[in-house]
Amino acid sequence: QSSEFPFFPAVQRIVDWHRVGAFGQVLEVTSEFNHASDLDPSKPINWKRRVATCGEYGCLGDLGLHVCHVPFRLGYQPDSVFARLQKVFSERPDGKGGMAACETWDNGLLSTTVGDIPVNFATRRISPGSTNQWLIRIIGTELSAEFSTQQPKTLRYLPFQPGVPQAWREESLGQGSVWPTITGSIFEFGFSDAILQMWAAFLAEYVGESVTFGCVTPAEALASHRLFTAALASQASGMVQPVG
Repeated sequence: QSSEFPFFPAVQRIVDWHRVGAFGQVLEVTSEFNHASDLDPSKPINWKRRVATCGEYGCLGDLGLHVCHVPFRLGYQPDSVFARLQKVFSERPDGKGGMAACETWDNGLLSTTVGDIPVNFATRRISPGSTNQWLIRIIGTELSAEFSTQQPKTLRYLPFQPGVPQAWREESLGQGSVWPTITGSIFEFGFSDAILQMWAAFLAEYVGESVTFGCVTPAEALASHRLFTAALASQASGMVQPVG
């Protein structure tokens, strides 16, 4: 599994800012992926609800690599984690006239640390009002920035200047991402564009080309499993757990 969301133009702007140290001292990083359709208790059970087909991770395994992609790529691989996992509905229709037990986690909040920096991950299958919302936020002493797919063409950022009122700015971005396209820059970028950008990155990596921002690596996938395994241990113990 990889993630297409980092290929949105606003996310690449945030990545570029981070690479050149524009945030100053980073104070906090947040990455989320939120869904709402499972808020309906009459929605039939599916593979995500069964340990045999989804694993014990539940929402962490289903949504988690999407929230790990950018933080991990920027160097934020957690040292420790405190997890709060939720099972909201105990059973759902089985599609055969009966009910089936829901075995996996619905929502996951992971409070982690990387050195002395809080890094927060959220994976929610039950998040009222969220259709397919992915979010990244970096807060720093010189610059803060965030992007959400609920506003897919908008980059929000706050540059800090002494003596100047602090206010979030919004910039509307057009077409553009890692790989150039024939689409004009004035046109809006969407989910299908992000998928194509991810495929282009994969194909370039496959033939050995150098890429500025690539797909999730096997090492990052392994790091996500270490994080999620520690999160299960934290949920079971109610305590902070080391990662790795």
